Amino acid sequence: MNHSATPIAESSPIVEVVAAVILQPDGQFLLTRRPGGKVYSGYWEFPGGKVEPNESLLHALERELWEELGIHVRIAHPWLTRIFTYSHATVRLHFFRVVEWEGKPSPREKQGLSWQQPHQVEVSPILPANGPILQALLLPPVYAITQATEIGIEPALKQIEQALQNGLRLLQIREKQMAKDVLREFSLQVLALAQSYQARVLINGDAELAREMGADGVHFTSSQLMALSCCPDPEYGLCGASCHNAEELFAAEQLGFDFVVLGPVQSTLSHPEISPLGWKRFATLIRDYSLPVYALGGLHPEDLPIAQEMGAQGIAMMRGIV
Repeated sequence: MNHSATPIAESSPIVEVVAAVILQPDGQFLLTRRPGGKVYSGYWEFPGGKVEPNESLLHALERELWEELGIHVRIAHPWLTRIFTYSHATVRLHFFRVVEWEGKPSPREKQGLSWQQPHQVEVSPILPANGPILQALLLPPVYAITQATEIGIEPALKQIEQALQNGLRLLQIREKQMAKDVLREFSLQVLALAQSYQARVLINGDAELAREMGADGVHFTSSQLMALSCCPDPEYGLCGASCHNAEELFAAEQLGFDFVVLGPVQSTLSHPEISPLGWKRFATLIRDYSLPVYALGGLHPEDLPIAQEMGAQGIAMMRGIV
């Protein structure tokens, strides 16, 4: 759980900056080391730089990566935006995930280059503003939600195990109609399965049960989120929240949640009475947002590329678990 609010100095002019999370298919990402003579020389960061006057963010990203690394961006998706105050400046960092490029990155400004794995960053020190981005890189692209009450416990456990075998690494136990004793036993079985695959499990709406079961975190409902007046206990571990509108997104951001789920994007069987956001509204709501966002509602694995193109971390699914 990230409890530190993004520091902002209101009196300082904000410098617009683009930053590239250059991703290889195996999850490795590129960090560069600031050369001597610059502020924070020797620190590692994501490549990028200042946006010129009247320059679009994407053009600035393309220009900076050509100047710094000698690569041409082919596909880049907007991701997280964070404001951070250093001693010398307040910057608004617009992070993009760069998934396709031409050329081999080379240190055209005599900076260091190093490919890193999210679970094992081996270079230091890291520029302070990049800590939350490294944490976001640990979140997988798919967030699954259980449906044991609907399909039965044994079929659900088989479905979950198959999904874990196929690479699922983040799962929410959401069984609002299940009796407490049955839920405890089901949670123990799910946690045992997940542990063998090093997957993380959150429990919906019940922090005490999550702590009792040894779960990896808690997923707060939107009503629980809006009732909070301070950050959840750090002992809860990973904290996610369900959001449906700008007000709830703002609340999760102010409270320092690790990620949110936003929806429904499409019509759903479970909530047919709720009007879906659609992709355009979804993208508008999360533009310049600082937390990782999973798109939710009537989605399937094939929707992952469009979700990430819209700026999402990935997708959350109940009936689409495979």
